[in-house]
Amino acid sequence: TEAVRSIMNDKLSDVNIHVGPSDYVKMGFALAEEFAARGAEVVLVAGPVSRQTEHPAIRRINVESAAEMFEQVMNYAEDSHIIVSCAAVADFTPDRKAGLKLKRGEEELVLKLKPTCDIAAELGRRKQKGQVLVGFALETDDETGNALRKLHKKNLDLIVLNSLKDSNACFGYDTNKVTIIDRNEVQWQYELKSKKEVAHDIVDRIVQLG
Repeated sequence: TEAVRSIMNDKLSDVNIHVGPSDYVKMGFALAEEFAARGAEVVLVAGPVSRQTEHPAIRRINVESAAEMFEQVMNYAEDSHIIVSCAAVADFTPDRKAGLKLKRGEEELVLKLKPTCDIAAELGRRKQKGQVLVGFALETDDETGNALRKLHKKNLDLIVLNSLKDSNACFGYDTNKVTIIDRNEVQWQYELKSKKEVAHDIVDRIVQLG
């Protein structure tokens, strides 16, 4: 199998703002293992999680913040053939970080936030010829419409759609049910499967892009 370098940027939530991080970890690590099993050289950029990788071909880079994840992903992006973004990266981070513990007081505490860098969008802007970008979308309403808008806005080649309306899928389960959509808006709907099997289906679809 021709080796390709893949970046799997997995769970990270700055300021402890996250949505089902353990489930993003499961999916991201399953994808890293699947790519490595097929002969790919894999770079896994992961947030502070205890989950371990198994395949020796996976190079893991640990980060602590959304800013660190952005920096590391961009460091490897230029030399990557395939980049899969399946992270639950926070959309906002504190505008100012206190050096000391904030004590309880009588006055209200106002927390000022600023937007974090949009990793997938920046990858889309920097996309090179022949490079494959894959993203994820978790939706609760107008699922397909929202996923398509994200696909085109961020210059992705494929988007993997998860719906919170599907039972036994997404958060709190080892199973998932996804729909994969390409740039031509062709859709492939899959039945409920283990996240390992879902990773296999996603990689199959990526490989078919050539």
